[in-house]
Amino acid sequence: MTSVLKRLDRGTLIACCLAVAAAQLCITVPSPINGEIQAAFGASGSQVAWVTSAFILPTAILELNFGVVGDLFGRKRLLVLGGFVLALGELLNATSQNIEMLWIGQALAGIGAAALFPSSLAVIAAATPDEKDRAKAVSIWALSISLASAVGPLSSGVLATVADFRWAFVPPVVLGLIVGVSSWFLVTDSKAPEGRALDWPGQISVAVGLTALLWGIIEGGERGWSSPAIVGTLSLAAVALAAFVVVEKRADSPMFNFDLLKIPSFAAAAVVALAGMFGFIGTAYCVSIRLGAVMHLSALKAGMPFVILQLIPLLLAPVLSKMLTRVEPRLLLVGGLLPMAAGQFWIAALPITTTSLAAFIGPVLLLGIGFICVVSSLTSAAVNAVPLHMTGMASGATSLVREFGQGLGPAVISTVAMSLASSALVGKLSGADAGMEAAAGPLAVVNAGSDSARAAAQDALAHGMAVGVVICGCASLLGAVVTLLLVRKNTARSTVDAAVQPAAV
Repeated sequence: MTSVLKRLDRGTLIACCLAVAAAQLCITVPSPINGEIQAAFGASGSQVAWVTSAFILPTAILELNFGVVGDLFGRKRLLVLGGFVLALGELLNATSQNIEMLWIGQALAGIGAAALFPSSLAVIAAATPDEKDRAKAVSIWALSISLASAVGPLSSGVLATVADFRWAFVPPVVLGLIVGVSSWFLVTDSKAPEGRALDWPGQISVAVGLTALLWGIIEGGERGWSSPAIVGTLSLAAVALAAFVVVEKRADSPMFNFDLLKIPSFAAAAVVALAGMFGFIGTAYCVSIRLGAVMHLSALKAGMPFVILQLIPLLLAPVLSKMLTRVEPRLLLVGGLLPMAAGQFWIAALPITTTSLAAFIGPVLLLGIGFICVVSSLTSAAVNAVPLHMTGMASGATSLVREFGQGLGPAVISTVAMSLASSALVGKLSGADAGMEAAAGPLAVVNAGSDSARAAAQDALAHGMAVGVVICGCASLLGAVVTLLLVRKNTARSTVDAAVQPAAV
């Protein structure tokens, strides 16, 4: 870390790590309390899935343009503003009286996170022109993500066990305020305004496309895939995303330069970010639902697998930076994705009645080790592969696909699990139990149905969530295959500069 700090001052690095930690903490806080949220608000499976997705969707949508805003007006301002906006959103969560208010708070906090994720990484990348120094700094930045991922469910579980679940959102409020203040006083500002401009057509088209896609996937399981609303929404998503591609290719100053996809390592990193984070967060969603909403464990007990998930990767910190500089990104990516897949298939094989922490230690350790390797190496692969003046765009694009993958995970897995569970319950419920399932889904039955209905719903949910986690494992395997096929040794930056000319920005 010493050599990094010769170029990247300690205060800036600390503030950037706090910023990304705050953003990541907000993603993990709901995991142990999904059961409490479901019970308190009588929420369905799709409504609970929106708690995570409402945060991640604006984060993914706005990150590319926030990368441009940071390039134009300075990344320090975005870090300060992002910290305060995140704190405001989490304050709404802490005082929420219904599921809709919680969604609004999550969305507002997600806007703050959209400023923090790319800006913190772009500040670090701009201050470390040497590839080895950047790898060390990025490993510290990635370690902050892992640490926040461990602290989030632990603090959430403890607070929700000893008090109302809304107290779980108080630490993010405090941390968001700290980020705003520390960024103002500690961060050395940077910007790269040459050739950059706000791209409103691109921002609007990608916002409409991703929002419609996520809404269609989450609601499709409950409304029916052939319903006019779902067909229309998914069609709108396809048209808007196609329009985004057309708009960006014609724009004088696009928010994303599609020529970057011609760089195999960058393109592969984007695919791996989407598939890997889809599987990781999708698995976390299933584990939180099965332990909290289905098996009715306390928030603290439900959160312990997530704590273990991140504690072991912290032990890799002393060797992580050396691994990033000495080991090819493709080997680190594959070495992370394969353990993740193994852990996911292991979790899928565990009976639904398994609540012992010991039974989860093995698979969650595999997930945790895989997570830190994947996050660290894919970020390095993406940022190191592009010209220095395009690191802001590259970091924003990598963050977008990573965050959208995390939003897509609960959306898809919730839809799959709840749809399969509902299908498995057909003909097995009667009277009030059948009416409850039709109105609110299998989670309502497993919490408030008759004894026989609860047992049937538990078995049905076990089947649905097992299939969901298997899909997550397959996503990790897909990422490994893409890595082996596309990722190569880092090309010299001079070669990359020639491939993607500044004039094309």
